[in-house]
Amino acid sequence: MRTALTVLLLSTLTLTACQTRLNPFNWFGSDREVQAVKDAVEAGEANPLVPNSSNTNKGIFSKKPAPVYAGTLIAQVKSVQVLRVTEGALIEAVGVSNVHGVHSLKLDPQNDGKPVNGVLTYSFLAVHPKGGFTGGPEQSREVTVAHVVTSAQLSGVRTIRVVAAQNARETRR
Repeated sequence: MRTALTVLLLSTLTLTACQTRLNPFNWFGSDREVQAVKDAVEAGEANPLVPNSSNTNKGIFSKKPAPVYAGTLIAQVKSVQVLRVTEGALIEAVGVSNVHGVHSLKLDPQNDGKPVNGVLTYSFLAVHPKGGFTGGPEQSREVTVAHVVTSAQLSGVRTIRVVAAQNARETRR
């Protein structure tokens, strides 16, 4: 048994090191150019394995459309800080709402996330509860949100601005 196991192990190691067809890592070979799928569809040859986008009958496992975000501007922005991360930058904004219990915070990029005259602008949004409790100390209504921006999105940006209902804050490079 020990001898058979040793022979099997040595032959496996030998085959994986060589460049023959016996090597399981070489079974699929290299890539090659093939006809594009859109050319086949344009010629009237649709792939029967790919469902039509016009298929109206939905199954129970089909994706549902994303719900509409119901956030509105938060009352005011208290601070904005930009931190370096591996992807680019992390924009952290602290704000104060008028009511307690705001949730689903979001920094929504304006102008499709493109800087205008070197200024990248975000709206500080939150979903406010219906009939929320107003008043109380400011610290109990304080919320924080963060948003990651890639290095490519930061090219040409000198200023990052976060806008709220009552004020706006910005930070410069």
